[in-house]
Amino acid sequence: MRPVNLLPESQRRRAPAGDGKSAYAVLGVLAVLLAMTAAYVTTANQATERAAAAAEAAAEAERLEAQIASLGAFGNFAQIKEMRIASVRQLAAQRFDWERLMLELARVLPDDGWLKTASASTSGESDDTGTASASVGGVPTATLEGCLRYQSDVADLMLRLRRLHRAEDVSLTESAREDAQEAPSVDGCGRYYRFEIAVTFAPTVVDESPDGQPRVPASLGGGS
Repeated sequence: MRPVNLLPESQRRRAPAGDGKSAYAVLGVLAVLLAMTAAYVTTANQATERAAAAAEAAAEAERLEAQIASLGAFGNFAQIKEMRIASVRQLAAQRFDWERLMLELARVLPDDGWLKTASASTSGESDDTGTASASVGGVPTATLEGCLRYQSDVADLMLRLRRLHRAEDVSLTESAREDAQEAPSVDGCGRYYRFEIAVTFAPTVVDESPDGQPRVPASLGGGS
């Protein structure tokens, strides 16, 4: 059955023209606003995440810088240690082992002879006593001057000196009597032979130490 409007003509409401289009327009505006809101929220979230990542990276950088600063002291200490070790090694390499030389000379010198002077150097310059040695090119050299009764004693002493620790060469500079009629004394050899011998040694080994043998070894002309 077809519906019938019983209201008078003057009281009837008429739907305004274009109501469907207006509704679509409102929906479109709402959709645009919704899309803009979603875009804003997404952008804001990304900005927040990036800000948090930047803050975390900055904190990590500060932590690493603090760690580097704390390790810098150890690095400087290690560098100073290496420099000091190098300086000690250099000084040790320039040191002449007087203690060992005197110990070995006391073992090899004949009983009827004595030393008047002994000088040594590792650089070829004068030692602390002002006596120049015969060292050439930084090779350690000792110069010995003394008195012995016979020429054969001088030759025997040279053979023994060749067996000193690290000795490479022994050369005789002079061996002669000063006065055949005069008795030997502290000031002069007299009828004894005054000798001057130069002993050249191998370069110093820093970490090497004497073996501490209590007796004269056979290599130095002593007993067994």
